[in-house]
Amino acid sequence: MKNFASGLNKKKKILIFGAGFSGKYIANEMRSIGFEALTSSRTLKNDQWSFVYDSNEDLLPPDKLFKNVTHVLSCIPPNKDGTDPLLSKLENKLLELDLEWAGYLSTTGVYGNTFGEWVSESNPVNPIQERSKRRLLCEHEWINSSLPTQIFRLPGIYGPGRSTLDSILKNNVKVIFKEHQVFSRVHVADIANAIIYLIKNKNNLNFHKIINIADNNPSSQIEVIKYAYQLLKMEMPEPLNFEEAKNNLSPIALSFWEENRRVSNSLLCNELGYKLIYKDYKSGLKNCLKHINLINKN
Repeated sequence: MKNFASGLNKKKKILIFGAGFSGKYIANEMRSIGFEALTSSRTLKNDQWSFVYDSNEDLLPPDKLFKNVTHVLSCIPPNKDGTDPLLSKLENKLLELDLEWAGYLSTTGVYGNTFGEWVSESNPVNPIQERSKRRLLCEHEWINSSLPTQIFRLPGIYGPGRSTLDSILKNNVKVIFKEHQVFSRVHVADIANAIIYLIKNKNNLNFHKIINIADNNPSSQIEVIKYAYQLLKMEMPEPLNFEEAKNNLSPIALSFWEENRRVSNSLLCNELGYKLIYKDYKSGLKNCLKHINLINKN
């Protein structure tokens, strides 16, 4: 991947709308391979890579920002009415550009509850949560936009600074056991590098409009928490049974326990050939621990 920049005919420029946890990480990885990667924020920041975009306030980027843009990625969640915050304001502008690629970060929540069964891109969607229904509406907007769009359905995202390890150290983790419940996860590095891999090989691979990015090992929450405590050399509290704990969970926390599915990455890894950096939560959490240890040393 590091050789990508040397093979470019011209400087690649990507606009990443939404500079949250994933957006920032993706931008840094894109810069490391030679992209000019700019990220949006709602207010002006003292950052050479930042530009202002707020669809709610009609704060739109100047025309000069779009000069030589080759790629666009949206990490912005849907509006409350299910419309897409980027396409609702800038679809015509994006269509004017000579874009090589456009990406949209969605959620595996659009599959709904499969009671622990595996889901792939070929499975029908059946979103339960309102936020997942809104994501699906945005997916439809992107697919129908005539842009060269790939949609990435993501499960639980974690990485350095945002992991079970960090939650434990902040005393912000609930140790809950629910029988037969599993969650799929993905390390943020694999989101970024899978996207880079697909962009790099766009002309060599079949172009799939919808792709899951997840690790190989859907696991119970308690299994992950237990391993995180082991890495930190701390004693895990006695788990609470879900039936006991649910009355004290916030609505948003409770909603995550209402769905149970295993997300397949077979299309990405087997058919398209992407090799995961962190194949499971164990390798991913070890990476997060290195980040914590590095911060503590400094």
